[in-house]
Amino acid sequence: MADEPSAVPPPLPANSRASDVLLSKSQRASRKTRVGEVISSSMNKTIVVRSVTRVPHPKFGKIVKQQKKFYAHDEENKAKNGDTVRIMESRPLSKLKLWRLVEVLKK
Repeated sequence: MADEPSAVPPPLPANSRASDVLLSKSQRASRKTRVGEVISSSMNKTIVVRSVTRVPHPKFGKIVKQQKKFYAHDEENKAKNGDTVRIMESRPLSKLKLWRLVEVLKK
């Protein structure tokens, strides 16, 4: 009975850290990105981006536009009103800010 393999995995070494055990960036799921127009940049390090998506109406099938506002973190205050930008999902930075600026596509 003592020679049977156990179903419990061996414990981790004492010097291993949780960061070593976490998944690498290549194994993590890709984050959502959106492209939209900056409609407000008056706040410090925050922009408001309007994203427009075109989807068919569920009943009638006509293509309709859906607009959604996203609050995004702009660390260097480089996006201005009217710019087209790409934003990426991130951890919550405040009550409304869940996105961050990746790049300014068009000035």
